[in-house]
Order: sequence, then C-alpha cells, then structure tokens
Amino acid sequence: MKRQKRDRLERAHSQGFKAGLAGRSKELCPYQQVDPKSEWLGGWREAIENRNMYKPKINNRI
Repeated sequence: MKRQKRDRLERAHSQGFKAGLAGRSKELCPYQQVDPKSEWLGGWREAIENRNMYKPKINNRI
C-alpha cells in the first residue's frame, strides 16, 4: 500500500513539474486532496524556479 501511495504522489509531483515547465498556471492543478495537491504544487514551483534560473538575461546596454 505504501508503494502505491508513493507512486501516486510521485506522479502528482511529476505532472506539476511538467505543467510548470510548460508555463501553465498553478490554478490549473487537477487535484483536490491535500497530499497530491501539495506534491503537484511542489513540482510546479520547482519547475518555475528552474525556468527562471535558466532564463537568458538580456543586456540592454548599447
């Protein structure tokens, strides 16, 4: 039972990460239950941080 629960939460995290990389809003989280929603949002935040970290910086100097 623990394995199934962990797999479900890992899947939620992975889906949230993919949504964040795609630029989707966190409001589009498909989960209502606390644990999967928390995992999804954690994956989403991680992806947003990664996107911002690797975003090219534009130099406006001429």
